[in-house]
Amino acid sequence: MKRYAPSLCIAASIAFLYFIRPELGRQAALKSASAMIEMLRVVPPVFLLLGLFDVWVPRQTIIRLMGERSGALGTILSITLGAAAAGPLYAAFPVAAAMAKKGAKFANIAVFLGAWSTLKIPMFLFETSSLGAVFAVSRWLINVPGIIVIGYLLEKFLGPEDKTRIYSYEGEHLNQA
Repeated sequence: MKRYAPSLCIAASIAFLYFIRPELGRQAALKSASAMIEMLRVVPPVFLLLGLFDVWVPRQTIIRLMGERSGALGTILSITLGAAAAGPLYAAFPVAAAMAKKGAKFANIAVFLGAWSTLKIPMFLFETSSLGAVFAVSRWLINVPGIIVIGYLLEKFLGPEDKTRIYSYEGEHLNQA
């Protein structure tokens, strides 16, 4: 029951809102349903791709390309994968978990998440056409080093026990319900 508490609270809040202000409650219910449908369209393909990634990409390949000794190659690959990815940010976290499971360095995972959230190539193209190339390139020139610095600072300031807890988290929250 604990596992469903947040969803039940949201449903109860929408129902309460519906009785107090029916039109606002109806809008909230429609927006919630729309968000759920969008998520249901995104999540299954992400998990399908993660399954293929898990089967087709050997752990040793990820360790070599994005592991502890990957250096600049791992960082560049993390930025490239994050910037080229499609979909909302919540889809990035299962991908990051799969990268961790395969042996990617924590800094590279953090860089990947940062790139996914701020360096999307379609966003860059939109900014270039709407706000100008100077703005779009300037934002990238500021964000890329910032993402890298933040990723490596996270790696540095997290202790070994913190990283172990993060890397071993997979599925742990499901067992608590």
